[in-house]
Amino acid sequence: MKKLSKLSTVYLIIMFFILYAPILYLMFYSFNSGGTMYHFEGFTLDWYKELFGDSRLLIIVLNTAIIALLSAAISTILGVAGALAIYYARRRRVKNTLLSLNNVLIVSPDVIIGASFLILFTMVGIKLGFISVLLAHIAFSVPIVVIMVLPKIEEMNTSMIYAALDLGASRWDVLTKVVLPYITPGIFAGFFMALTYSLDDFAVTFFVTGNGFTTLSVEIYSLARRGVSLNINALSTLLFIFTMLLVVGYYFITKRNNKPGRMGVR
Repeated sequence: MKKLSKLSTVYLIIMFFILYAPILYLMFYSFNSGGTMYHFEGFTLDWYKELFGDSRLLIIVLNTAIIALLSAAISTILGVAGALAIYYARRRRVKNTLLSLNNVLIVSPDVIIGASFLILFTMVGIKLGFISVLLAHIAFSVPIVVIMVLPKIEEMNTSMIYAALDLGASRWDVLTKVVLPYITPGIFAGFFMALTYSLDDFAVTFFVTGNGFTTLSVEIYSLARRGVSLNINALSTLLFIFTMLLVVGYYFITKRNNKPGRMGVR
């Protein structure tokens, strides 16, 4: 057992090294005064100063943040409603069908989803830009929220609901004071997952951007095609730090919500 444990530890170290070494390499050279990723000549913050001096890029960052927050918030609301609808579906066949349709959207290739949205928006006359990107991000984020929230609903003891109804609570009170507080960790998990997917998405966004509107993922791709610039390193470093802060924030939120007594008697 000890030998197996050591092998597992070595395996995890190797895997984490493979995953994080390129990111650390990128972050390290974002401070290189030499302007290349081959020879580190000295420490500098010039690339970060140049990054923050680029007003166009700052507008793109703002656009990306707005899209991510709006799509995550709307998809969380729709996802929670969808998870409740699937859970309370009376016929098992209907429930399984809805769940299968939801899962199909998750496993479908992003290229197909992006091309489908492009065709749809063209057919209905929606101009490519902010609205098209927002709608696309909401659409692919809702199934993710459903997957995160549904297990928490299924975990809930139905006797809590019946007890609340027997005590005279209305269905709205049961939803807002019993169900939603209990599934709050799942809701937060769905929101942060939707936020992360929106910030990270490239394939779908690439198809539905237009009219001068773009997001960071598409912009980084465009910058990378022009040649290696340490501006990309600086921008990627800030994005990685922001993502880590989201992960840490989500960890502390879930830890606080899972404390005994916070959600009542379990």
